[in-house]
Amino acid sequence: MSPKVVVGPDLARSWLLVNAFQPERFEKAAASAADVVLLDVEDAVAPDNKEQARSNVSEYLGAGNKAWARINGFGTPWWADDCSELGKHQGLEGVMLAMVESHEHIERTAALLPGVKIVALVETARGVENLTSIARTKGLFRLGFGLGDFRRDTGFSDDSTVLAYTRSQFTIASRSAGLPGPIDGPAVGAVGVALADAAGVTAAFGMTGKICLMPEQCATVNEILSPSIGDMSWALDFLSEFQSEGGTIRNGSDLPRLARAKKILGLAERFGLDMPEGYEDAYPAPSDTYHF
Repeated sequence: MSPKVVVGPDLARSWLLVNAFQPERFEKAAASAADVVLLDVEDAVAPDNKEQARSNVSEYLGAGNKAWARINGFGTPWWADDCSELGKHQGLEGVMLAMVESHEHIERTAALLPGVKIVALVETARGVENLTSIARTKGLFRLGFGLGDFRRDTGFSDDSTVLAYTRSQFTIASRSAGLPGPIDGPAVGAVGVALADAAGVTAAFGMTGKICLMPEQCATVNEILSPSIGDMSWALDFLSEFQSEGGTIRNGSDLPRLARAKKILGLAERFGLDMPEGYEDAYPAPSDTYHF
């Protein structure tokens, strides 16, 4: 088995939530295909168990392990203690802050966790309405879409057409603020084709990460949110043709296609992807609206 490729949180595709009240799951999660493991002291944990869940994460980090944590939202009874207790550990690689509705939530959290990366999990209509200001808040690392709570708040269905406008807003706000691509909400219980379809929707809206609820989901999400063999084949063919014709811009399509080809191959390298040996099929160039 090839060693697991370490993907930084800026490009992380699969974000695996693990119930922090069940520490026996931590090692399995760390050994999974997840790009990022999120030890969850928020939604997965009942109020009476939150202190123990926080203590479990603190003990895990204190033993020299590294992980991210999903912490309780600003204004809840647990937010300040989550920040103070978990922020003591060097192994805390970042936090996903739940229920973000304004830039103040990020600013107050960043003040308690100096230097710690913060993903804003936006989960309500009010939060989505304030996406632009949230995305531009100093200290914010990335946006996340809290899909389940957003649907409960708005009454929207999970149909991709219904949620198209909302997903688009996350991507536009992220791009405008110079952030990495946003993290989409989970496909609850989905595996196989259903999960691949859900991750395909994530990619179609320019979102580059997805929350996972089971270790078994991570490999599929990673595959769908990575350049495909077809993408890499096209990029290599285009660059070969471009260089063979002098490496100079020939028409208005060359610049965007050159940028896209370099991005595809750069991502493939970061994700540890290679073309299969002997693979020579050519693919047509992606359209100008293609994700990569």
